[in-house]
Amino acid sequence: MKPLQIAGKKFSSRLFVGTGKFGSPDTMREAIAKSHSELVTVALRRVDPGDPTDNILSAIDDNITVALNTSGARTADEAIRIAEFAEAAGTKWIKVEIHPDPHHLLPDPVETLAAVEAIVKKGLIALPYINADPVLAKRLEDVGAHAVMPLAAPIGTNRGIENRPMLEMIIANSLVPVVVDAGLGMPSHAAEAIEMGADAVLINTAIASAGDPGLMAEAFADTIRAAEKAKNAKPASPRASASPSSPLKGIL
Repeated sequence: MKPLQIAGKKFSSRLFVGTGKFGSPDTMREAIAKSHSELVTVALRRVDPGDPTDNILSAIDDNITVALNTSGARTADEAIRIAEFAEAAGTKWIKVEIHPDPHHLLPDPVETLAAVEAIVKKGLIALPYINADPVLAKRLEDVGAHAVMPLAAPIGTNRGIENRPMLEMIIANSLVPVVVDAGLGMPSHAAEAIEMGADAVLINTAIASAGDPGLMAEAFADTIRAAEKAKNAKPASPRASASPSSPLKGIL
């Protein structure tokens, strides 16, 4: 796999981590450390730029890139207003997340496209969270999105990859990095995404809600590294028919 680079920044880890749902800052800090993640997402409501010692940013190491999450926004205008706080919070990275319905939490494609176009024009780095929609992914690329983040399954469900054909189309046609986000519940789900060709995955619920978040983060990190190594090893292609593992020539 080619080295992961987003908006000119290189990442050695293909595991990004969300910071919601952790039981305590110490638990979150341990999980991030064991994940070896170099990018985490943080919701604006957990950030107080006026008091950097009294918000979630104080629990995140300075060498980790923080993407401000517009979670809670229901419209493009709301997401844009949240994004405008980014520099005050110490980052230009924005995970654009807009879901108007609080029950299914599916991203709004129309509002997301409008928000990304405006956010990019402000000189910010836009990482839109989207449905597994290949057409929308290209539209977002056209307006300057620095990556696209299609969901594998509804957010927080831990059900794994339910949109494989659409994700494969996005990965095959994207000219920007593809980060599979939402619905991945086990390390094997993340490995499947990397083996499909995704550039990275973002995990929150599966780590934060585990009985031992640090151990689960470590498991995701190990499995994703293994999947990346397997891709780099140029695996043999699947076959329609059986093939003997031992040669038949020379057998008496």
